[in-house]
Amino acid sequence: MKKIEHIGIAVKDIDTSNELFASLFGKEHYKIEDVESEGVKTSFFECGPNKIELLQATNEESPIAKFIKKKGEGIHHIAFAVDDIESEIARLTGEGFKMIHEKPKRGADNKLIAFLHPKSTNGVLIELCQDIKE
Repeated sequence: MKKIEHIGIAVKDIDTSNELFASLFGKEHYKIEDVESEGVKTSFFECGPNKIELLQATNEESPIAKFIKKKGEGIHHIAFAVDDIESEIARLTGEGFKMIHEKPKRGADNKLIAFLHPKSTNGVLIELCQDIKE
């Protein structure tokens, strides 16, 4: 894992949260994107060398909708950048970590993604991210 790629924050209303974080960071988000496969609308902010991803559920069955019902708004996951997501999944599985996604899938911000199950990471949802090179 190279670095923290972003921190994901679950929000009820992305427009209200965009205003709040724009005030906090002193600048607007740089991208809004729907990820239908995950049932979310995302908004990305740059904060120095780091990124913050806001996530709003687009349906009641979305993992974000379930998270907010259970825990409320707040930090949802920490994402780490990797060079080769498939080899990183194999390495982590070999180390005994449980994966939510055994194969990478397309995520927001032009990334391939895969999540580790929080039961194997002390309750922290961890996302692996690899840039898609086209």
